[in-house]
Amino acid sequence: MKKAILLIAIVLTGVLAVQAQGGGGGFQRRTPEERLKMTKEKLVDLKLNQDQTTKSDSVFMDSYRAQDKIFEEMRASGGQPDREAMREKMQKLAADRDEKLKKIFTEDQFKKWKDEIEPSLRPQRRNNGGGGGNK
Repeated sequence: MKKAILLIAIVLTGVLAVQAQGGGGGFQRRTPEERLKMTKEKLVDLKLNQDQTTKSDSVFMDSYRAQDKIFEEMRASGGQPDREAMREKMQKLAADRDEKLKKIFTEDQFKKWKDEIEPSLRPQRRNNGGGGGNK
């Protein structure tokens, strides 16, 4: 009886630990609101005025929602996603966003956005164990 209770306790502890870490391997994408908050935290260095902040928030939110739509379409299609087509869509989305930001930011602010802030927002790929393998 004690062994059964101990086994249940161990299994339950494992399940709770997996849940606490985000559900066991599934990738949980941030909401557009969460991504906007992260972006705004990094944009502090640009010292945007209120008008720039309002306009750029709108541009970023539209872009993040469009990204989510692309991912949803990919998921809904089932099967293996066409990575090249998805990459092209995402690049077009980023280019459209940047064209809008150019009209909002000063030249110096936009340069800092492209050179420093935007690269820091890109998700970093995990390197599972280092070199070797099929890449």
